[in-house]
Amino acid sequence: MPTSAPAKASAQQQPGTRPPSGALDRYFKISERGSTLSREIRGGFATFFAMAYIIVLNPIILGSAKDMYGHHLDHGQLVTATAVTAAFTTLLMGVIGNVPIALAAGLGVNTVVALQLAPRMSWPDAMGMVVLAGFVVMLLVATSLRERVMNAVPLGLRKGISIGIGLFIMLIGLVDSGFVTRIPDVAQTTVPLQLGVNGHLSGWPVLVFVLGALLTFALIVRKVPGAILISIVAMTVLAVVLNAVAKIPSWGLTVPKWPGNPVASPDFGLIGKVSLFGGFGKVGVLTGILFVFTVLLSCFFDAMGTIMGISDEAKLTDAEGNMPGINKVLFVDGIAVAAGGASSSSATTCFVESTAGVGEGARTGFANVVTGLLFAVALFLTPVATMVPSQAATPALVAVGFLILSNSIKEIDWADHTIAIPAFVTMLMMPFTYSITNGIGMGFITFALLRLAAGRGREVPAAMYVVAAVFAFYYLMPALGLT
Repeated sequence: MPTSAPAKASAQQQPGTRPPSGALDRYFKISERGSTLSREIRGGFATFFAMAYIIVLNPIILGSAKDMYGHHLDHGQLVTATAVTAAFTTLLMGVIGNVPIALAAGLGVNTVVALQLAPRMSWPDAMGMVVLAGFVVMLLVATSLRERVMNAVPLGLRKGISIGIGLFIMLIGLVDSGFVTRIPDVAQTTVPLQLGVNGHLSGWPVLVFVLGALLTFALIVRKVPGAILISIVAMTVLAVVLNAVAKIPSWGLTVPKWPGNPVASPDFGLIGKVSLFGGFGKVGVLTGILFVFTVLLSCFFDAMGTIMGISDEAKLTDAEGNMPGINKVLFVDGIAVAAGGASSSSATTCFVESTAGVGEGARTGFANVVTGLLFAVALFLTPVATMVPSQAATPALVAVGFLILSNSIKEIDWADHTIAIPAFVTMLMMPFTYSITNGIGMGFITFALLRLAAGRGREVPAAMYVVAAVFAFYYLMPALGLT
C-alpha cells in the first residue's frame, strides 16, 4: 500500500514500543502513537504553510462585502482577527483534543456570512448568529448527539468520506496553483475547467507548482523524511529568486518576495464586536433560525468529514473506524465556531489542509501547538508568513490526496452496492460541488434510500435517517421559499 516516508516509518514502528522520553512525550502520547518530536514539528510547519493563505484570503472575502448599513469590515483588523482566532483554536485543539487538526476561518461559511447574512443585518448581528451556531454545536456534543451521528456512519461510507476529501484537496491544490482554472461563463462552453490558462500551461508560477509536485513525489518514492516540508521550502526559495529576476505579476494572492517591513502591528478592534440576538430583530425569528441552521449545517459536517478523514489517515481510529476521545475534539470544534464569530473572522473550523502535516508524520496535538504558535507569530510577521506562494504549498495537497486515496479505496466493500454507491457518490460530490458538506449529505441520503430499496432499512441506524432527512430539508429549502 503506497504511503509517504513518515507514514511508512510509523507503520513499521508499532505504537507503544518505545517508552516516553519526557513529560511532553507522555502528555501528547508522541511515542505511544509511533511518532517523534521532529516529525510533529515538521508536520506543524507543513500544515501552517499549507493553510497560511487564509490570513490573506479571509479578509478579502469578508472585507469585500457590506452590511445592510453599507459598512465594510476593516482589512487590517480582519487580518488580526483571522490570525489570532486560528492561533487560539489550533492550540486549543492540540492541547485538549491531542490531534493534528488545525483550525481557521472556514471557506464557504465566510461566504455565507458575507453574502447572505451581512446584507440583511449589521456585521455584529451576523457574527452573533455564527456564535449561536457554535453554541448549538457545543450543545449537540454535550448531549452526545454529534458523536452518535459520527458513530452511526458505516465503515465503508467513512472510507468514502476520506477518499472524497483526498480528491477534494487534490482539486484545491490544482486550482489554487493555477494548474487547473475555471473557464469563464462568457466563453460559451459546457466545459467548466481547463488546463492552465486557455488550455495551456504557461508562466513561471505554474512551473514552480509542477516542479514542486515532481519533487514531492520523488522524495516520497525515495522515502526521504520531511518530503513535503522540504518541497515547500525549496519551491518557496525558487519562487523568490524567480520573482526577483523576472518580476512576475501572476502569483495570485501571495507574492514570493521579502517584504520591505516584515513586522506588522496587530489591530484587535474587531474582537468582541458581536450582537447575539440583534439579527433576529432585522430578519425575523424564522429567517434568523434558518440562517443559524445554514451556518450550523456547514460547520457541523465540514468538520465531521475533515475529522474522519484526517484521523483515519493518521491512524488514530480503532478497528470500527471510531476515534477514541472524539468528544473532546468535537467540543473544541464547537468552541472554534463560536470563537470565530466572537472575533468577527467568521466561523472557525477544522482545515483539510492539516493533511499536509499528517503526510509529514504528525500524529499528535503537538503538531497543532507548532502550527498555532506560527499563527501567533504571524500576528506580528504577517508579511513574512504570507510570502509562501500557493504554487509552492499546493503540491503538498496533491501528494497527500494521492496518499489518502491509495490508503482507503481498497477498504470499501464494492460488492455491496448499498454501501459502494453511497461511498461513490460521496467521494465524487465533494470535489465536483467543491464542498465536504454536500458530499456527506448526498452520500447519507443515497445510503438511506438504497438500504430501504434493498429491504434492509432496519440495518440503517436511526441517526442516519435523521441526518438524511435534515439534509433533504436543507436541499429543499430554496424550493420551499425558505432561503
